[in-house]
Amino acid sequence: MADYPVPVLWSGSTEETLDFYKALGYKVVSAQTRPYTYLALERDGCPVHFTARPTGLDAAAESVGCLIMVDDVAARHRDFTARLRARYGKIPAQGSPRITRFRPGQSRFTLVDPSGNYLLFIQRDEPEDAVEYGGSAELDNLAKTLDNARILRDFKNDDKAAARVLEVGLGRFAIESTPVERGRALAMLAELAVAMAEPERAAAYRAQVRELDLSSEDRAIVAEELQAGTELERWLTE
Repeated sequence: MADYPVPVLWSGSTEETLDFYKALGYKVVSAQTRPYTYLALERDGCPVHFTARPTGLDAAAESVGCLIMVDDVAARHRDFTARLRARYGKIPAQGSPRITRFRPGQSRFTLVDPSGNYLLFIQRDEPEDAVEYGGSAELDNLAKTLDNARILRDFKNDDKAAARVLEVGLGRFAIESTPVERGRALAMLAELAVAMAEPERAAAYRAQVRELDLSSEDRAIVAEELQAGTELERWLTE
């Protein structure tokens, strides 16, 4: 059997940690509290262990915990979504704990537990060229801005930065960009506004999309981006 590492994360509260991970379908292998705290949990053959956060340590509120490679990241996100909704009555999308949204075609999502540990779930066969920070070198102007915003949104979980680069890109490249590129950028901004709980901004961006002179083919492309915002609203409120 090949060697493999077992992540050991900090737990701020034994009860909260056990409650959260049990709700997600993890099995408690061991729950030791004396003479020191040590928790061993496992799901689908993947162990995650916890120990008490050291006293007197000025620890960050949130920190990267571990990467977990899975065969079907979309299915895992659906499962976690259902379990979290059942446990909390809604999807925890802000603060700790929380889970990030998942769009069709994504290859990863982030789970943050009550102690602030980040668990990054990644599709095992994620393409090596999925991320080119700054946007693909094969693109330029607003098309490259769109790719850069996608990376900031889907891989860095930085919605504010994604929105900022889109706003700047629209300001710089609006004249030379195509109507469908402008439409996609505005639709992405609408979805980001939904994610950041800014419904008025989302409505304003959608209104700008409706004002664009788009062909039926281009409007269908932009509609896919707009649908992401609608699906996100449903995911957050169901």
